[in-house]
Amino acid sequence: MTQAEVARLAGVSQAIVSLVVNGSDSVRVTPETRRRVEEALKATGYTVDLLGRRLRGKANRILGVFTYESVFPSGSGDFYLPFLGGIEAEAEALGYDLLLFTSNGRRDGRRHVYEHGSNRLGIADGSILLGRHTDREELARLLEERFPFVFIGRRESEAGKVSYVSADYVTATAELFERMWSHGHRRIGLVALSGDLEGTADRLAGYLKAARRHRKQPIVVAAERQADEVLDELLEAGVTGVLVETAAMAQALEVRAAARRLAVPGDISLGVLGDPDPSQAQFAEAAAATEQRDWSMFRIPRREMGRRSVRTLVDLLESTGRRSPAQVLLPCELVEGSTIGDVSRG
Repeated sequence: MTQAEVARLAGVSQAIVSLVVNGSDSVRVTPETRRRVEEALKATGYTVDLLGRRLRGKANRILGVFTYESVFPSGSGDFYLPFLGGIEAEAEALGYDLLLFTSNGRRDGRRHVYEHGSNRLGIADGSILLGRHTDREELARLLEERFPFVFIGRRESEAGKVSYVSADYVTATAELFERMWSHGHRRIGLVALSGDLEGTADRLAGYLKAARRHRKQPIVVAAERQADEVLDELLEAGVTGVLVETAAMAQALEVRAAARRLAVPGDISLGVLGDPDPSQAQFAEAAAATEQRDWSMFRIPRREMGRRSVRTLVDLLESTGRRSPAQVLLPCELVEGSTIGDVSRG
């Protein structure tokens, strides 16, 4: 159904139909004419051509949500559910609709923004991006095109500043280090993922910051090995406390420690640098138990990150003139837990 067909049914010009569809209060449209057009719109089931409106420079009040991995919640405990819940709640509060991009553009097991050379997000006014793994070339291209977007999680690009809303992992990691220090631990290690993920880099930065404050030599162990190998390296270094990037890693270490008759926290303390996420278990044996343990950890403000990402994107869209990229860090909540205790050995 086109505006021309609606115009014929209402007995008016197509220009009048356009004024009514776009919400214009022009004096050219009398109340009686507006009523006839609205009745014709209802009778025909006419819907606005959103892509056409965008090409003409009009806002659709639609925000895209693009995920590089499949993150649609599979249950109430899903790691991504709070992010998506916060996005939905804030978009509704601000009067925006959401469009979830899930199809096409998948190569090598990952989703991609650009397919056949075009930006698939363009139907929306702007988009929220999330996912652990990011296509750096696509991120640079979005910046060069000046397409409005906000990433959930800190991201960097050589093409310019990226707007993001992230948890303050640097501060939270340093605080968890200090908690271990307060329990008498003087050799504190870090088990970290490899790679160039900003979240991993921020946790490492927080750990190094705290270690330098106490003039201690850093003890950093790579996580991508068997749990027994990781535990061997930690014990050989004489650590009594370990900060671990995920709860799945921590659970695997606890299982292997128990096999050696080492108790947590009696013989070795464990602190988790974030919320449990069994779906991302690095050690298969730990996947089922990560959420049941009362971990000493910090909680990522996932729902608030979702809400703030929407507010940040809307601010970018509704600002007059060019607005600088917004970079927001939200504090994490430390959870006491039961896996950090007083040091009991050398």
